[in-house]
Amino acid sequence: MTDHIDGALGEESQFHSTHGFYVHGLSIEAATLPEGWLGRTIAVSHPVGTRGHTGLCIEAHDLAASKLFAHREKDRVFVVTLLSDGLIDGPTLLERIGLLPVADDIRDRLIRWVEITLTEIREED
Repeated sequence: MTDHIDGALGEESQFHSTHGFYVHGLSIEAATLPEGWLGRTIAVSHPVGTRGHTGLCIEAHDLAASKLFAHREKDRVFVVTLLSDGLIDGPTLLERIGLLPVADDIRDRLIRWVEITLTEIREED
């Protein structure tokens, strides 16, 4: 399915050209997600847009915590945008980082990064 998603909705696809963003297919096993993430997924369905099918989307705070763990520059920029635009909030993100199944030193590094980023965002406002 990930290859099908990449082909139909991925980078440089017709979907990407039309909508200005793309979808990257990834098996759920490849992600490190906070404990309990499955119970927080968001069901998305539309008679036309999804042809009556229902997709489960990872909740934004869970996604942000997972992206921070991946520790790629593009993911950090994505999380800064989510925080700056008010699409996620700091306290909930910190809570979700606390639920990541990772070593304490990694968790502490992620928490420090979020705290510094929140301070920088407040100073810009």
